[in-house]
Amino acid sequence: MTKPPEKSKVVRKLRCAVYTRKSSEEGLEQEFNSLHAQREACEAYIASQRSEGWVLVRDHYNDGGISGGTLERPGLKRLLEDIEDGLVDVVVVYKIDRLSRSLADFAKLVEVFDRNGVTFVSVTQSFNTTTSMGRLTLNILLSFAQFEREVTAERIRDKVAASRKKGMWMGGVPPYGYRVENRKLVVDEEAAAHVRWIFARFLEIGSCTELAREVGARGIRTPRGNRIDKKYIYRMLSNRAYIGEAVHKGDSYPGEHDAIINQKTWDRVHAILQESPRKRAARTRAETPALLKGLLFGPDGAAFSPTHTRKGDRLYRYYVSQTVLKHGAGSCPVGRVPAGEIEAAVIDQLRAVFRQPEIVAGTWKAARAHADDVSEADARAALQQLDPLWDELFPAEQARIVTLLVERVDIGANGLNFRLRMDGLGGLAREMLAGGTGEAA
Repeated sequence: MTKPPEKSKVVRKLRCAVYTRKSSEEGLEQEFNSLHAQREACEAYIASQRSEGWVLVRDHYNDGGISGGTLERPGLKRLLEDIEDGLVDVVVVYKIDRLSRSLADFAKLVEVFDRNGVTFVSVTQSFNTTTSMGRLTLNILLSFAQFEREVTAERIRDKVAASRKKGMWMGGVPPYGYRVENRKLVVDEEAAAHVRWIFARFLEIGSCTELAREVGARGIRTPRGNRIDKKYIYRMLSNRAYIGEAVHKGDSYPGEHDAIINQKTWDRVHAILQESPRKRAARTRAETPALLKGLLFGPDGAAFSPTHTRKGDRLYRYYVSQTVLKHGAGSCPVGRVPAGEIEAAVIDQLRAVFRQPEIVAGTWKAARAHADDVSEADARAALQQLDPLWDELFPAEQARIVTLLVERVDIGANGLNFRLRMDGLGGLAREMLAGGTGEAA
């Protein structure tokens, strides 16, 4: 019985690139120089591996007269670009030092090789990462390279720590309110004035959220021109650089720079920050003016009063009918309504009203009664400006404007009805044309 013919082994083609380098230019003018000798030896080695599927890449990657202590070599750069483009499978050199004399640089090259599935061969040193022994040797070399990097990093960290303990500025983005001169922090007086105002204002209102709105209304931005939000403000309020200290790994040391904030202000701010953020937020909401206080009336004509209740750390605001307060639940068809919902409904109707032609005309007439130079186009522009500006206004300013514009809001089973104050619209239009509301925001 005859044996079936054995299937031929499929050998994957491996594209081999030869890299050659010579440190000095001496002898490069010769017809057969060191670069030629290196390439000839590498080509012979590739030919001996033809049965393994090795084929020579015809492109030449040569660097003549360039040291192996740098990776800035034209031939090497071209080789790495072709590796990234997937044109090379094996890199062949005469000796390892032809590729690099620096262990750290060699480790960087191997990272590129590994990322692209490329192996590395030195024909005179039995170094071949296509074999298990070659990979073991490579790992030993890379271990030493990693050790060198870690020792260097430790030296840098120790130097930074020692410098920070002396209060020195060690680079990075300087805190808002400072600039860097001769590697030292120097107070930028214009920005420092904003920092002092932010700390002082926080002591008054105790809320980063509200403070962020005021900062935005004032047009204060980061040195890069970005908006300052509540997280940025919290980092500012917690940055000990403002009291003239340098911080390293949680420990503070006297800095070389001048303080912007005094210790008393810092202590008062942090006494507030140590309180629970939820409690501060709840207190801020509780202190927020009720937009419809004195303006909201029920179907029986009784006024609605603002009130609130807490469940845990959450605050719930309502408007409650005076009838219910006097005679109990069920005495009024609409006894209690959520404050947020009813206020949002009124504001939405106001925004719609601002766009109605007859309201614009009435506003113009009311404004003209006190200022002859107000045109109908001016009145229209003022009302249109209020719509996008509304969300940027402080709660107290929103409440003032609602009181100025709205005479009465009646709530019933069928919805809302409200009466406007045309003289209030005229006064608001004049105020906005004069820039008053924009400044108040």
